[in-house]
Amino acid sequence: MNGRGVRARLVALLAALLLGTAPATGIAAVPAVAAATATASAAAFAQRAEAPGVTLDHPEAARGASVTVSGKGWRPGALLTLLVCGQNMIGGTNACANAEGRTVTTAPDGTFRRVLPVAAPPEPCPCVVHVATVTGEPAAADAAFSVTGHPVEPLPQRTGGERLSVLDARLEGGGSLLTWFGAPPKRRLVVTVANLGPTPAVDPAFRLGTSRGVLAPSWEDRPWRGTVAAGSKERVSLDVELAAGAYGDYLVSLQYGGTVLVEQPWDVSRPWGVTLFWILLCVVVPLAVFRAGMAVVDRLRPRAPAGPAPGPGGAAAGASLPWFAPATGPGAAPRQEPGGGAR
Repeated sequence: MNGRGVRARLVALLAALLLGTAPATGIAAVPAVAAATATASAAAFAQRAEAPGVTLDHPEAARGASVTVSGKGWRPGALLTLLVCGQNMIGGTNACANAEGRTVTTAPDGTFRRVLPVAAPPEPCPCVVHVATVTGEPAAADAAFSVTGHPVEPLPQRTGGERLSVLDARLEGGGSLLTWFGAPPKRRLVVTVANLGPTPAVDPAFRLGTSRGVLAPSWEDRPWRGTVAAGSKERVSLDVELAAGAYGDYLVSLQYGGTVLVEQPWDVSRPWGVTLFWILLCVVVPLAVFRAGMAVVDRLRPRAPAGPAPGPGGAAAGASLPWFAPATGPGAAPRQEPGGGAR
């Protein structure tokens, strides 16, 4: 017997001892040991390779009811969370009814069974029951589910490959007479947007910001209805409005995807009509108060007493008009002086 045969017989004897069987003669026991080992390894690999699964006892239930969730193929002793989610959980756990969620620990064979109360998720259906591990190796599985009476809307299109850039920007419009008197200034931001990415931008959600001086911009969501195809450009118009009475140097900013695409300066003139109004108010009000005061004084001051009624001759009765001094009227006799001469 050569050395190779001796080594084969020793391997067979060792395998037989480990498996608790009687040693086989010759090298015929080696294939049996190898087959047993391969079978055990394949079973263990199949158990590990089995993907986690989730099943429901009812595919639809009303809000306030309950559904039994069962699963298999999970890691033994794993802690799982069970949630009812809307929009197929595209937006993550923000689309799930987290307050009504439940937890469960898997059995040694990787199975579980748990009753989950049905709650209306914050997002519309199509809905799913989402099961995921809390600790350890991450694993998750979903089961389609319908909440009776919950609104159903189409799933949003997944984007992220678009890359928008601004080729041209300008502010259109001008002031009016009402703006001169403090009405909110209005303009229209017109930009030419090009999509440099590989995917189209469908209904891009822009953010429009206005700022004055060194102050931070005040952002406002301005979605635009339309599609900017990959490699093409579109003209986008967005209305801009400031607060009433605003004036000075402003900056209009356009943002998309957290990136500022363009900044456009805007010099807002002072509403001089308001200043003129206050000047006229300061002049007219004191004048009106003065005239009203004079009218009150004229009504309250004492009046002079009325005189006697005139007589038949046109003169007041009992009133003597001293047109002539005594004894000096026409036809009066000359007065004699003490010296003897007439005067």
